Amino acid sequence: MKDGVIIVNLSRGPVVNEIELADALRKGKVAAFGADVISEEPMKADNPLYTAPNCYLTPHIAWATREARERLVDIAAANIKAFLEGKPINVVSG
Repeated sequence: MKDGVIIVNLSRGPVVNEIELADALRKGKVAAFGADVISEEPMKADNPLYTAPNCYLTPHIAWATREARERLVDIAAANIKAFLEGKPINVVSG
């Protein structure tokens, strides 16, 4: 990849080699890194990204927009209502 790239990881933490990424950030090979997820959560103090420059991390809450949370509440309420009416929905059986 070209020098100076910006990497954004919103998938899974282990997709990125955090040791090599932190090194690339320090050397300027990678201009910036942003993520909502890291390899091990909660983040440990010895994670190399903790002290890497231009590393922007959110606490794994990208999913938690107001709209997403409202939808979750609506789905939960509909599940409870349907169950009480004897017509359960979104049933998971194992």
